[in-house]
Amino acid sequence: MNFTKRFRVEAGSRVDLSAIDAAFHGPHANDAEAAAELQHHLQRITNSQRALYAERNHSLLIVLQGIDGAGKDGTCWHVMSAMDPQGVQVRGFKQPTAEERDHDFLWRIHPHAPARGNVAIFNRSHYEDVLVVRVHKLAPKEIWKPRYDFINEWEKLLAVENNTTILKFFLYISKDEQLARFKERLDDPSHQWKISASDYTERNRWDDYIEAFEAALSRCSTKQAPWFIIPSNHKWFRNLAVSAIVADALEDMQIQVPKPTVDIEEIRRLYHQASEAEHRTKKGKAENATPAAEGT
Repeated sequence: MNFTKRFRVEAGSRVDLSAIDAAFHGPHANDAEAAAELQHHLQRITNSQRALYAERNHSLLIVLQGIDGAGKDGTCWHVMSAMDPQGVQVRGFKQPTAEERDHDFLWRIHPHAPARGNVAIFNRSHYEDVLVVRVHKLAPKEIWKPRYDFINEWEKLLAVENNTTILKFFLYISKDEQLARFKERLDDPSHQWKISASDYTERNRWDDYIEAFEAALSRCSTKQAPWFIIPSNHKWFRNLAVSAIVADALEDMQIQVPKPTVDIEEIRRLYHQASEAEHRTKKGKAENATPAAEGT
């Protein structure tokens, strides 16, 4: 299955999330069946990300959005597990600080865009300013509505000016699945730290959030920064689909590992010289070693 084509929101299309099956899992019945394919995609990510870091000509921005419980943290961890941490930065954007509120809404976002050679993962993102702000009416419509265009222009800037590939994933779960995950958190002490008092008040705004997500997905899926709607009721399928799309995008960059900046033959000569010197030193130490006294 070509996950990139299957789940990409085409530019200019109108998204209706009610027409999408959040429980879709493709040809595999379970995580065991998908394991080999998942590992294949993760290895592709490892190979390409190392080349990306060495080449330092491209960059990659991964945006993760989803309703509470959709699995943004799990997806972030899973994708990152295939990457060298020195070339990856993860940033979450929640409620803005007082200083951030005194600037335009993208002021706090731009410093975390990926530098060439790097990958940036946004666990929540600049889209909070057309999602939470819209749902909770934190700003009037005449303020948040133009932000769709500002976001598109900012993402275009990254793509054109800094050669950034942008992949935006909406992790789509059903309302029933969200409640099941809330129960998992409640029953598992190791996950109770994730529980928030707002989980259920936000859940009461489910329809408002779905409407806000549909607007953002429709208005802001562009050629240079597409959205992908990932059916995420099955965590293993979510990881498989996201990993495949990230691997495809990295390989599509056609990254070229840079040529050496030194004379390889000269370095080879220095290596052999050092190796021979080390061998002579070890041989001399062995010949000068005092044999153990007999009869002791």
